[in-house]
Amino acid sequence: MKTRQILEVADALRRGNQRQDWGLFGPGSATWKINRETVLLLGGGRALLMQVAHPSVAAGVVQHSRYDVDPWGRLLRTLDVVTAITFGDTETSERAAARLRAVHRYVRGNREDGTQYEAGDPELLRWVWATLVDTSLLVYSTYVEPVPVIEAERFYEEQKRFAQACGIPEGSWPVNYEAFKAYVHETISHGLNVGPEARDIAAHVLAPPLPAPVALVAKPSLELLKLTTLGLLPVSLREQYGYEWGPVREQVFRRSTVATRGLVGLLPGVVRQFPAAR
Repeated sequence: MKTRQILEVADALRRGNQRQDWGLFGPGSATWKINRETVLLLGGGRALLMQVAHPSVAAGVVQHSRYDVDPWGRLLRTLDVVTAITFGDTETSERAAARLRAVHRYVRGNREDGTQYEAGDPELLRWVWATLVDTSLLVYSTYVEPVPVIEAERFYEEQKRFAQACGIPEGSWPVNYEAFKAYVHETISHGLNVGPEARDIAAHVLAPPLPAPVALVAKPSLELLKLTTLGLLPVSLREQYGYEWGPVREQVFRRSTVATRGLVGLLPGVVRQFPAAR
């Protein structure tokens, strides 16, 4: 193909892309690059355990979900919403975000200590959103490839759009990526308190109730998932949840990380990427 023809084709593709409704993000965005990877599912348990370490979030999960019989249901529903908002066109994205905001309006009540909570509280929304952003970056850098600081900054800036779509008031999030990291660190250090409700949720997520025959077959996979979740969890929270660790488990976790990363690198895109991303 001659140079002129190549330029004409490239120009036609560019014009076509401009007409395409990409929704909140689009090709070339750090969000599409990072959030398309199905390996991010490995971080679902970590994000949830970080979220419910906030007593108000834990109370909301206990009082407004069936976590005891469907411990992974909330995670899967969250995944559906996240992928729709992230990869959908404008209509799909806005519809999913509106559905999420509508659900939050009904999630309210009182914690065991009498403190009132509402899922639409900007503070709670900000923390839940932050766990998703932080976990996505951690899992991608652990199992796919390191994320350069400049790309992490770009990802964070893009995620502000997601925050706003979920109902977080504009300006309620940390101003930049450095401030975001400081916020996450400060919240983990001083803003969380793992209570009985959070521990009960964690127990059901890490060892979900299954029929005896299924549990026997699934046990190795569940043990690996538990190891991964606890290995990715901040050390201080892992200790608050009361799970033992130690050098042996740390070594097994690191070896499993290397093996998983190697496997991810060999998988074709049709397996590596979420259907919505494809």
